[in-house]
Amino acid sequence: MITTKPKKGDLLIAEPAIIGDISFNRSIVLLADHNDEGSIGFILNKPLEYTINDLVPEVEASFKVYNGGPVEQDNLYFIHKVPHLIPESIEISLGIFWGGDFNKVAELIANHQINETDIRFFLGYSGWKSNQLENELKASSWVVTENIYKKEIIEKDYESFWKEKMLEFGGEYSIWSNAPENPNYN
Repeated sequence: MITTKPKKGDLLIAEPAIIGDISFNRSIVLLADHNDEGSIGFILNKPLEYTINDLVPEVEASFKVYNGGPVEQDNLYFIHKVPHLIPESIEISLGIFWGGDFNKVAELIANHQINETDIRFFLGYSGWKSNQLENELKASSWVVTENIYKKEIIEKDYESFWKEKMLEFGGEYSIWSNAPENPNYN
């Protein structure tokens, strides 16, 4: 369902018009927080060439790491759906949690108690100061939708996610679903 007022837990789908924006072109962002002071989210569909082991050598796992956004890209963040296993987690909504005790996460991975369908790691995050996101919405940079996937959003196939949303929206959006990511390649 498309909405106009974003709230914590919603998805921001980049409008096709965001061409040339390296961070947000064809992005789908999960809003981890949204209030009068601003918004924070994580890009769900921009995998990096790193695994968690590349960034944290003591964590021996090949879980993908995603580009969470252009802010603080030297910091590692994570969302998950196992708050009963990870202390200090903050609920985003619909069974999705943000952060928690990273030492416990490393232990859980080492003991094979969580897997890649339970957690997603990000370098950086997407952030908007007060009213910035609202201004971008007025400029038609984003479509706000309800997260119909709930906690299974963590398992979503990143490669086809944006295209799938364009087809779901229908109309002129379905035309964009098959356009090349960079129109210069056309």
